[in-house]
Amino acid sequence: MSYAEFIDLDRYPFQVEGPERDACIAQVREDLAQDGCAVLRGFLTKTGVEALVAEADATADKAHKSFNRTNAYFTQDDPTLPSDHPVRQFFDRSNAFVPADSFAKDGALRQIQNAPGFDGFIQACLQEPSFHRYADPLADVIVNLAKEGPGFPWHFDTNNFTVTLAIQNAESGGAFEYAANIREEHENFEEVAKVLDGRSDKVTTLELQPGDLQLFRGRNSLHRVAPLSGSTPRYVAILSYVEEPGMVATPERAKQLYGRALPIHYERAGLRADTFID
Repeated sequence: MSYAEFIDLDRYPFQVEGPERDACIAQVREDLAQDGCAVLRGFLTKTGVEALVAEADATADKAHKSFNRTNAYFTQDDPTLPSDHPVRQFFDRSNAFVPADSFAKDGALRQIQNAPGFDGFIQACLQEPSFHRYADPLADVIVNLAKEGPGFPWHFDTNNFTVTLAIQNAESGGAFEYAANIREEHENFEEVAKVLDGRSDKVTTLELQPGDLQLFRGRNSLHRVAPLSGSTPRYVAILSYVEEPGMVATPERAKQLYGRALPIHYERAGLRADTFID
């Protein structure tokens, strides 16, 4: 089976220049401009969803599972700061990531990622003049596996934009929540603190369905996966793009998310397009 059976190309003809593709791109751009998030409902076919569920099930044992406490920046505590500072606010995290090197080149996930015209379509939607796949060999395309527990607490992404495919929902909970663009020109610790304390009026709750494609500005928008319940795991594929070539995660973050760091993480640890904490 090929990507053409996994993606609803009738509904989203991203490979064909024309008014339908242009209209889709225009709508995504409008949504991103509004709050940094756009969702293409039913981007995958039923066959595509089933294939990704099967692949996620088959690779689930390769997921790095972690149960710890983390802040929104994936950094260590800084006792020089006030006790209520966002950097010093730590939350329980129960999550797992299947790393990129777990997925075969001819598997469903890689076929979708490598579909002709897909990267160009995403770039056109994001209007990014400098646009590259994340060079991290553990993280360019991954599957987030979340089971019953606290979910993935509030955090910022390392890369500017994140592209996700909803594969399977948990029985209950697991909504995607985000505070759009609260960190554009500076850290904005005051507003971050409001989100962490549950006092912010800037939080949006999004219920994604299996087969939905989401484009999200996760570098500047604080976000989380809400707590989940039930025995069915929540699967979400994450395809990452960045504005600078060669970018990878810091060694600390790679170890936290994937249980290991590779030589490339140490070699390129300082390569960033901005000066945010993470």
